[in-house]
Amino acid sequence: MKIHEYQAKELFQKYGVPIPRGKVALTVEEAKAAAEELGTLPVVIKAQIHAGGRGKGGGVKLAQTADEVTSVADSILGMTLVTHQTGPEGRLVRKVLVEEGLEIEKELYLSLLPDRATATIVLMASEAGGMDIEEVAAATPEKIVKVHVNPLLGLQPFMTRKLAYGLRLEADLVKQFIPMVNALYRLCMDYDASLVEINPLVITKDRRILALDAKINFDDNALFRHKDILGYRDLDEEDPLEVEASKYNLNYIKMDGNIGNMVNGAGLAMATMDIIKLAGAEPANFLDVGGGASAEMVENGFRIILSDPNVKGVLINIFGGILRCDVLAQGVVEATKKVNVKVPVVIRMEGTNVEQGREILYKSGLNLIVAKDLSDAAEKVAAIAKA
Repeated sequence: MKIHEYQAKELFQKYGVPIPRGKVALTVEEAKAAAEELGTLPVVIKAQIHAGGRGKGGGVKLAQTADEVTSVADSILGMTLVTHQTGPEGRLVRKVLVEEGLEIEKELYLSLLPDRATATIVLMASEAGGMDIEEVAAATPEKIVKVHVNPLLGLQPFMTRKLAYGLRLEADLVKQFIPMVNALYRLCMDYDASLVEINPLVITKDRRILALDAKINFDDNALFRHKDILGYRDLDEEDPLEVEASKYNLNYIKMDGNIGNMVNGAGLAMATMDIIKLAGAEPANFLDVGGGASAEMVENGFRIILSDPNVKGVLINIFGGILRCDVLAQGVVEATKKVNVKVPVVIRMEGTNVEQGREILYKSGLNLIVAKDLSDAAEKVAAIAKA
């Protein structure tokens, strides 16, 4: 789950991580009031959306006067902000963060995220703040300092010192930097974060280190432990079909293709998307109904897939184990009767009660294409793609 910059900074403040003074605003009038409350000019007005690259897209601007606060806030609020992370459709800006302007001496980069290859938490820091870390890694990898933290042992003092020295911080800044890194690590672990990123982390001319930006992503599977974080969820920033799927505990991610798919198991889902690609089509979604799905979950998943207007065909690929093939078939039949299906539906089933499942499909009287095996399913999907 993603949250907004201002929400991430609320968590930073809770853990004692220094941030600029600021306030969120939903209207131009609230932005003016926020600037007046800060009592200083200039202020920076930042669009709040779940995407990076806001500055390059025109979503972060400086306001030198009270009149500029009004005009800048008016230009950002309500705009459709397009960045490299939003895609060409962009995101509607519904709120802005009004922050005090700072005199910046240097910009740094700092992040924490799980590294699955080493089963550690990796901390990355770089003197090339303000740039996309991918660009830095490609062009000047020597500018990135990394430490790997075993979560069973925790963050050790020598690790924070390594980061500080790698950033070539002077003694007075090291004294600020090390407690901040320790606080960020605690935040990351306490909230099961999948990413904590500050870009840029700035050194001001009056020798302070502050998180000028803030980005935190959370592991969805751990949110049951963090009811307070659920309050940060902004449904306006999520795809409506993904929001609908979450109501039924379905693992659904919308994509840009034309062949919808429903599978039980994440690995099989990835392989199914590969099959769709090899057939000459593009997957319209990732949908894992899970091993213990009920007929109702299958029905809801099927309905959500067909709610996407880009879907020109559907491939259902199920290996019956805990989710029996007859349960799947019954769910598909019920969903097909309730939803006006206008696209071909290919069903490949193997496993528990597969013959009963196929019989349910054959006797339904519905126009469902039953594949004999995976190869046959791929051929039928290819035919749909060509048509």
